[in-house]
Amino acid sequence: MVRMAALLIGALALTGTMALPARADLKMCNNTKSRVGVALGYKDKDGWATEGWWNVDAEKCLPLLKGDLKARYYYVYAVDYLQGGSWGGKSVMCIRTKAFTIRGIQDCEARDAKKMGFFEVDTGEETDWTVSLSGEKTTPPPPKDQGQGQGQTTGQGQ
Repeated sequence: MVRMAALLIGALALTGTMALPARADLKMCNNTKSRVGVALGYKDKDGWATEGWWNVDAEKCLPLLKGDLKARYYYVYAVDYLQGGSWGGKSVMCIRTKAFTIRGIQDCEARDAKKMGFFEVDTGEETDWTVSLSGEKTTPPPPKDQGQGQGQTTGQGQ
């Protein structure tokens, strides 16, 4: 009986020290005081795609893609739901106002979509990456009486 208990305790201790597989994702950390909506563009084996929207609460992180990253470059467009304005860039891709997955980056309007500039994220071919959203927006909010600067992002492999 004592021997069986010792074996059980030893087995439990060994299980606790076994390494778990590393989790690789593309994550977005929202370092602002507002909830943001995020659209993501990327190229995979089937060509270009854009997807949206992920809602990332203020000062929280959320995985956008789960598993090892398959591409070096990803493209992000984010909208500030509370303060207005957005973070974007020079890489033009297609978006819609409601949840979407769009294949291809040409003829957005013909496919009931809108052209939007995304900023590029270079993961350096890492399998895990975090994008941190903060700083001035590339599209400022509208004047206060109507409701709604440069995007600053940092990323790091993990």
